[in-house]
Amino acid sequence: MFSSLFRARQPVEIDERTWRAVLDGFGLSAHLDAHAHARLRALCGEFLADKTISGARGFEVTPLVRAAIAYQACLPVLELGLSGYEDFVEVIVYPAQFLVPRTQVDEAGVVHESVDALSGEAMERGPIVLSWADVAPDAQPTGWSVAIHEFVHKLDMADGEPDGVPPLAARARARWRKALHSAYRRFCRELDSAERAIPRDVDPESEAADRYFGALALDPYAATDHAEFFAVSGEAFFVSPDSLADAFPDWYAELAAFFRQDPRNRAPETDAHPIG
Repeated sequence: MFSSLFRARQPVEIDERTWRAVLDGFGLSAHLDAHAHARLRALCGEFLADKTISGARGFEVTPLVRAAIAYQACLPVLELGLSGYEDFVEVIVYPAQFLVPRTQVDEAGVVHESVDALSGEAMERGPIVLSWADVAPDAQPTGWSVAIHEFVHKLDMADGEPDGVPPLAARARARWRKALHSAYRRFCRELDSAERAIPRDVDPESEAADRYFGALALDPYAATDHAEFFAVSGEAFFVSPDSLADAFPDWYAELAAFFRQDPRNRAPETDAHPIG
Protein backbone atom coordinates (compact mmCIF):
# COMPACT_ATOMS: atom_id res chain seq x y z
CA MET A 1 0.00 0.00 0.00
CA PHE A 2 1.08 3.59 -0.54
CA SER A 3 2.52 5.57 2.36
CA SER A 4 0.48 8.39 3.88
CA LEU A 5 3.56 10.42 4.83
CA PHE A 6 3.45 12.72 1.78
CA ARG A 7 3.24 16.39 2.71
CA ALA A 8 2.97 19.03 0.00
CA ARG A 9 4.21 22.61 0.20
CA GLN A 10 1.74 25.46 -0.03
CA PRO A 11 -0.59 24.38 -2.88
CA VAL A 12 -0.50 26.25 -6.17
CA GLU A 13 -3.78 27.93 -7.05
CA ILE A 14 -5.22 27.00 -10.46
CA ASP A 15 -7.40 29.82 -11.75
CA GLU A 16 -10.97 29.14 -12.84
CA ARG A 17 -10.43 29.79 -16.55
CA THR A 18 -7.45 27.43 -16.75
CA TRP A 19 -9.24 24.73 -14.75
CA ARG A 20 -12.28 24.88 -17.01
CA ALA A 21 -10.06 24.66 -20.10
CA VAL A 22 -8.47 21.50 -18.70
CA LEU A 23 -11.80 19.87 -17.82
CA ASP A 24 -13.28 20.73 -21.22
CA GLY A 25 -10.16 19.66 -23.09
CA PHE A 26 -9.81 16.21 -21.58
CA GLY A 27 -13.23 15.09 -20.42
CA LEU A 28 -11.69 12.21 -18.47
CA SER A 29 -13.31 12.94 -15.13
CA ALA A 30 -17.00 12.96 -16.02
CA HIS A 31 -17.53 10.20 -13.44
CA LEU A 32 -16.62 12.63 -10.65
CA ASP A 33 -19.22 14.78 -8.91
CA ALA A 34 -18.67 18.40 -7.86
CA HIS A 35 -17.10 17.46 -4.53
CA ALA A 36 -14.66 15.03 -6.16
CA HIS A 37 -13.74 17.61 -8.78
CA ALA A 38 -12.95 20.07 -6.02
CA ARG A 39 -10.71 17.48 -4.34
CA LEU A 40 -9.02 16.79 -7.69
CA ARG A 41 -8.35 20.48 -8.23
CA ALA A 42 -6.86 20.77 -4.74
CA LEU A 43 -4.68 17.70 -5.32
CA CYS A 44 -3.43 19.22 -8.58
CA GLY A 45 -2.40 22.30 -6.59
CA GLU A 46 -0.42 20.11 -4.17
CA PHE A 47 1.21 18.26 -7.07
CA LEU A 48 2.30 21.53 -8.69
CA ALA A 49 3.72 22.76 -5.39
CA ASP A 50 5.80 19.63 -4.99
CA LYS A 51 6.98 18.99 -8.56
CA THR A 52 8.99 21.06 -11.00
CA ILE A 53 7.68 21.20 -14.57
CA SER A 54 10.44 22.25 -16.96
CA GLY A 55 10.38 22.99 -20.67
CA ALA A 56 12.96 21.51 -23.06
CA ARG A 57 14.09 22.81 -26.46
CA GLY A 58 12.70 26.24 -25.69
CA PHE A 59 9.24 25.01 -24.78
CA GLU A 60 7.33 27.51 -22.63
CA VAL A 61 5.59 26.05 -19.60
CA THR A 62 2.38 28.07 -19.26
CA PRO A 63 -0.28 27.80 -16.53
CA LEU A 64 -2.34 25.64 -18.93
CA VAL A 65 0.59 23.27 -19.47
CA ARG A 66 1.12 22.92 -15.73
CA ALA A 67 -2.56 22.39 -14.98
CA ALA A 68 -3.04 19.90 -17.84
CA ILE A 69 -0.12 17.76 -16.68
CA ALA A 70 -1.20 17.96 -13.04
CA TYR A 71 -4.74 16.90 -14.00
CA GLN A 72 -3.50 13.79 -15.81
CA ALA A 73 -1.10 12.98 -12.98
CA CYS A 74 -3.64 13.42 -10.20
CA LEU A 75 -6.74 11.80 -11.68
CA PRO A 76 -5.35 8.26 -11.17
CA VAL A 77 -4.30 9.03 -7.58
CA LEU A 78 -7.33 11.05 -6.53
CA GLU A 79 -8.20 8.43 -3.90
CA LEU A 80 -4.61 7.29 -3.29
CA GLY A 81 -2.77 10.54 -2.61
CA LEU A 82 0.57 11.69 -3.97
CA SER A 83 2.87 9.33 -2.05
CA GLY A 84 3.14 7.05 -5.08
CA TYR A 85 5.00 9.85 -6.83
CA GLU A 86 7.69 10.38 -4.20
CA ASP A 87 10.54 8.98 -6.34
CA PHE A 88 10.64 11.92 -8.76
CA VAL A 89 10.65 15.70 -8.52
CA GLU A 90 10.54 16.84 -12.14
CA VAL A 91 8.42 16.55 -15.25
CA ILE A 92 10.25 17.57 -18.43
CA VAL A 93 8.12 18.72 -21.34
CA TYR A 94 9.26 18.79 -24.97
CA PRO A 95 7.23 20.62 -27.61
CA ALA A 96 6.87 17.38 -29.61
CA GLN A 97 8.27 13.85 -29.71
CA PHE A 98 11.83 13.49 -28.45
CA LEU A 99 14.61 11.12 -29.48
CA VAL A 100 16.09 8.56 -27.08
CA PRO A 101 19.09 6.34 -27.98
CA ARG A 102 18.70 2.66 -27.12
CA THR A 103 21.24 -0.15 -26.77
CA GLN A 104 20.14 -3.78 -26.62
CA VAL A 105 22.09 -7.04 -26.53
CA ASP A 106 20.36 -10.03 -28.12
CA GLU A 107 20.65 -13.67 -27.07
CA ALA A 108 23.68 -14.13 -29.34
CA GLY A 109 25.49 -11.27 -27.63
CA VAL A 110 25.13 -8.90 -30.57
CA VAL A 111 24.71 -5.25 -29.60
CA HIS A 112 21.92 -3.38 -31.38
CA GLU A 113 21.74 0.41 -31.24
CA SER A 114 18.75 2.47 -32.26
CA VAL A 115 17.09 5.85 -31.73
CA ASP A 116 13.42 5.89 -30.72
CA ALA A 117 11.04 8.82 -31.11
CA LEU A 118 8.93 8.89 -27.93
CA SER A 119 5.85 10.73 -26.72
CA GLY A 120 6.53 9.96 -23.07
CA GLU A 121 8.89 8.12 -20.75
CA ALA A 122 8.94 7.43 -17.01
CA MET A 123 12.46 6.88 -15.71
CA GLU A 124 13.07 4.72 -12.66
CA ARG A 125 13.86 7.05 -9.76
CA GLY A 126 14.04 9.86 -12.30
CA PRO A 127 11.82 12.35 -14.08
CA ILE A 128 8.85 11.85 -16.32
CA VAL A 129 9.41 13.17 -19.84
CA LEU A 130 6.44 14.16 -22.01
CA SER A 131 5.74 15.54 -25.48
CA TRP A 132 3.27 18.41 -25.20
CA ALA A 133 2.01 17.70 -28.72
CA ASP A 134 0.87 14.32 -27.41
CA VAL A 135 -0.42 15.24 -23.94
CA ALA A 136 -2.14 18.57 -24.55
CA PRO A 137 -5.95 18.82 -24.27
CA ASP A 138 -7.64 17.37 -27.36
CA ALA A 139 -4.25 16.18 -28.68
CA GLN A 140 -4.57 12.45 -28.14
CA PRO A 141 -6.40 9.84 -30.24
CA THR A 142 -9.40 8.06 -28.75
CA GLY A 143 -8.31 5.47 -26.21
CA TRP A 144 -4.93 7.07 -25.50
CA SER A 145 -3.52 9.15 -22.68
CA VAL A 146 0.25 9.29 -22.87
CA ALA A 147 0.56 11.21 -19.61
CA ILE A 148 -1.68 8.89 -17.59
CA HIS A 149 0.26 5.97 -19.06
CA GLU A 150 3.55 7.35 -17.75
CA PHE A 151 2.18 8.25 -14.34
CA VAL A 152 0.75 4.72 -13.99
CA HIS A 153 4.28 3.46 -14.64
CA LYS A 154 5.39 5.54 -11.65
CA LEU A 155 2.75 3.88 -9.46
CA ASP A 156 4.07 0.52 -10.65
CA MET A 157 7.62 1.57 -9.75
CA ALA A 158 6.64 2.67 -6.25
CA ASP A 159 7.72 -0.69 -4.82
CA GLY A 160 10.65 -1.43 -7.12
CA GLU A 161 11.18 -2.26 -10.78
CA PRO A 162 8.10 -2.03 -13.01
CA ASP A 163 6.42 -5.44 -13.15
CA GLY A 164 2.75 -4.58 -13.51
CA VAL A 165 2.13 -4.92 -9.77
CA PRO A 166 1.90 -1.71 -7.68
CA PRO A 167 2.19 -1.69 -3.88
CA LEU A 168 -0.61 -3.86 -2.50
CA ALA A 169 -1.37 -5.86 0.63
CA ALA A 170 -0.53 -9.57 0.35
CA ARG A 171 -4.06 -10.85 -0.32
CA ALA A 172 -4.83 -8.08 -2.79
CA ARG A 173 -1.48 -8.65 -4.50
CA ALA A 174 -2.26 -12.33 -5.08
CA ARG A 175 -5.66 -11.49 -6.55
CA TRP A 176 -4.12 -8.73 -8.70
CA ARG A 177 -1.43 -11.05 -10.09
CA LYS A 178 -4.01 -13.67 -11.01
CA ALA A 179 -6.19 -11.17 -12.87
CA LEU A 180 -3.19 -9.48 -14.50
CA HIS A 181 -1.67 -12.71 -15.79
CA SER A 182 -5.00 -14.01 -17.06
CA ALA A 183 -5.87 -10.78 -18.90
CA TYR A 184 -2.35 -10.46 -20.29
CA ARG A 185 -2.27 -14.02 -21.66
CA ARG A 186 -5.67 -13.57 -23.25
CA PHE A 187 -4.71 -10.26 -24.82
CA CYS A 188 -1.52 -11.79 -26.26
CA ARG A 189 -3.58 -14.58 -27.83
CA GLU A 190 -5.98 -12.05 -29.32
CA LEU A 191 -3.08 -10.01 -30.68
CA ASP A 192 -1.53 -13.15 -32.21
CA SER A 193 -4.84 -13.90 -33.95
CA ALA A 194 -5.04 -10.36 -35.28
CA GLU A 195 -1.48 -10.52 -36.61
CA ARG A 196 -2.10 -13.85 -38.32
CA ALA A 197 -5.06 -12.32 -40.15
CA ILE A 198 -2.88 -9.65 -41.79
CA PRO A 199 -2.08 -10.56 -45.42
CA ARG A 200 1.58 -11.17 -46.19
CA ASP A 201 1.70 -8.22 -48.55
CA VAL A 202 0.64 -5.80 -45.78
CA ASP A 203 3.26 -4.33 -43.46
CA PRO A 204 2.06 -4.99 -39.85
CA GLU A 205 3.50 -1.60 -38.86
CA SER A 206 1.65 0.32 -41.59
CA GLU A 207 -1.68 2.14 -41.42
CA ALA A 208 -3.09 -0.50 -43.75
CA ALA A 209 -2.77 -3.03 -40.93
CA ASP A 210 -4.65 -0.90 -38.40
CA ARG A 211 -8.03 -2.35 -39.26
CA TYR A 212 -6.85 -5.83 -38.27
CA PHE A 213 -6.15 -4.55 -34.76
CA GLY A 214 -9.40 -2.60 -34.53
CA ALA A 215 -11.23 -5.27 -32.52
CA LEU A 216 -8.60 -5.26 -29.76
CA ALA A 217 -9.61 -3.55 -26.52
CA LEU A 218 -6.06 -2.24 -26.00
CA ASP A 219 -3.20 -0.93 -28.08
CA PRO A 220 -0.92 -3.79 -29.24
CA TYR A 221 1.90 -2.24 -27.18
CA ALA A 222 0.16 -3.68 -24.11
CA ALA A 223 1.54 -7.09 -25.08
CA THR A 224 5.15 -5.96 -24.50
CA ASP A 225 5.20 -7.17 -20.89
CA HIS A 226 3.20 -6.99 -17.66
CA ALA A 227 4.40 -3.46 -16.89
CA GLU A 228 3.21 -2.11 -20.23
CA PHE A 229 -0.04 -4.04 -19.94
CA PHE A 230 -0.75 -2.29 -16.63
CA ALA A 231 0.19 1.13 -18.03
CA VAL A 232 -1.82 0.73 -21.26
CA SER A 233 -4.87 -0.66 -19.48
CA GLY A 234 -4.46 1.99 -16.76
CA GLU A 235 -4.83 4.74 -19.34
CA ALA A 236 -7.73 2.88 -21.01
CA PHE A 237 -9.41 2.64 -17.60
CA PHE A 238 -9.90 6.41 -17.65
CA VAL A 239 -10.17 7.03 -21.39
CA SER A 240 -12.30 4.11 -22.63
CA PRO A 241 -13.59 2.30 -19.51
CA ASP A 242 -16.60 0.65 -21.14
CA SER A 243 -14.51 -1.15 -23.77
CA LEU A 244 -11.96 -2.26 -21.19
CA ALA A 245 -14.63 -3.52 -18.78
CA ASP A 246 -16.42 -5.44 -21.54
CA ALA A 247 -13.20 -7.10 -22.71
CA PHE A 248 -11.58 -7.83 -19.34
CA PRO A 249 -14.20 -7.60 -16.56
CA ASP A 250 -12.07 -9.24 -13.86
CA TRP A 251 -9.06 -7.10 -14.65
CA TYR A 252 -11.22 -3.97 -14.80
CA ALA A 253 -12.56 -4.85 -11.33
CA GLU A 254 -8.99 -5.01 -9.99
CA LEU A 255 -8.16 -1.63 -11.52
CA ALA A 256 -11.34 -0.12 -10.07
CA ALA A 257 -10.48 -1.49 -6.64
CA PHE A 258 -6.93 -0.16 -6.89
CA PHE A 259 -7.79 3.34 -8.14
CA ARG A 260 -10.95 3.38 -5.97
CA GLN A 261 -12.86 4.84 -8.91
CA ASP A 262 -15.22 3.56 -11.58
CA PRO A 263 -15.18 5.81 -14.67
CA ARG A 264 -18.16 3.91 -16.15
CA ASN A 265 -20.45 5.54 -13.57
CA ARG A 266 -20.72 9.09 -14.85
CA ALA A 267 -21.83 11.84 -12.49
CA PRO A 268 -24.90 13.98 -13.35
CA GLU A 269 -24.06 16.40 -16.15
CA THR A 270 -24.78 19.39 -13.92
CA ASP A 271 -21.85 18.39 -11.72
CA ALA A 272 -19.36 17.91 -14.51
CA HIS A 273 -17.90 21.44 -14.43
CA PRO A 274 -18.11 22.72 -10.87
CA ILE A 275 -17.24 26.30 -10.05
CA GLY A 276 -14.94 27.06 -7.16
